[in-house]
Parts: sequence; structure tokens; C-alpha cells
Amino acid sequence: MDQKLVAVIDYGMGNLRSVSKAAEHVAPDNTRILVTHNPDDIAAADAVIFPGQGAAKACMAALQETGMIHPVQAAAKEKPFLGICMGLQVLMQHSDENDGVNCLNIIPGNVKHFEFEDNTILKTPHMGWNQINQTQEHALWHNIPQDSRFYFVHSYYVQPDNQDIITGLTTHGTTFPSVLSHKNLFAIQAHPEKSADHGLQLFKNFLQWNGQ
Repeated sequence: MDQKLVAVIDYGMGNLRSVSKAAEHVAPDNTRILVTHNPDDIAAADAVIFPGQGAAKACMAALQETGMIHPVQAAAKEKPFLGICMGLQVLMQHSDENDGVNCLNIIPGNVKHFEFEDNTILKTPHMGWNQINQTQEHALWHNIPQDSRFYFVHSYYVQPDNQDIITGLTTHGTTFPSVLSHKNLFAIQAHPEKSADHGLQLFKNFLQWNGQ
């Protein structure tokens, strides 16, 4: 049986070890999980996971320095692709973070900061467990109940131009898109690697998904 190569993008930030370990834990026998910053590995991979924490500007700079921008853009359009947290936000055209950053321009839309009134108990970053309301069916929702709780930590959220690609919604003061999907791409604002059984199920679903 041919081995399936899944590249986990390493841009010097993010909890790569916990992402790769979670993926390895549920991976089929013929699947190899490779943490890499080599553009050739990303180009050769059968599927790609783009995890992340940190800031958009530093993330884009690291992708530029390693030569990964074009392979990542190609992977997001051509093969099963899972974006996590920052790996969702940098798919957009532009982020308001760091006084404004141009991102990978894979999904038309922007990344906005949570804005709350001073008298509210709501805090930024949005941190902790929260529900994701599944707004459309998707292979990656298999065996994950509606309104399941996932772990979040972020101060910015995505606003895609095309509302049809919103696949999950979460409320933190405002209701924001917490999951986007389009063709072979699925991207989630929460951290499945920190989200116990539902997170592991999401990785399992992704590793078995052909991108259709």
C-alpha cells in the first residue's frame, strides 16, 4: 500500500509537537506525519496541515524566508488542506494585526480584532472552551455532534467575503465564522489538538479525507 505523506507546516511558531502527535495518534497505518519547513516537502505531500499561534506578520515573514509561500498557496488549492488558528487567518487577503498585514490571499476577506465595550465582562483574547455551530455538512464533521465544544485562543477573527464558505459559527460577544471550507480546504479557528476527543476526531476525519 502506498504511503500517504502529510506535511505539518513549521514556520517557527505554534504548538507543532502537539499537532503532529495528535495527528499521529489517529493516523492510519500507511500515513506518515512530517513536520517541515521545506517547500519541496509541502509540494510532495498528499495533504497539508497548517497549524499556528503567534502573529500574522511574523508568520508571513517566516513563510517568505523559507520559500514556503507558493507551495502553501498551491496546496491550499490542490490537496486536502487543514488550517488551524493562525493557519486559518493567514489564508485571508489581509489582517488588521500588526498595523495591517497582507496575507496569503487564498480566501477573499479580512481578519478583524474583537472590539468590546469597556463595561463588558468579555475579554480579549477569546480563550477557553466554546461551541462551534456547524452551519453546513462536511466530511470533517463526521462523528462530531452539533455544537460541540472546542478550545480557542485568539484576539482576531476572519470575515470572508463569501458567506457560503462559512462552515461553523461561534459566539464571543459577536458571532464570528470559526470554520471555513471550500473544495479541498478546511480551516478552523479553534485548536483541535487541544480539544480532547472532538479534536482527535477532526484530525482522524481529515487524514481519511480525499479533499472532495
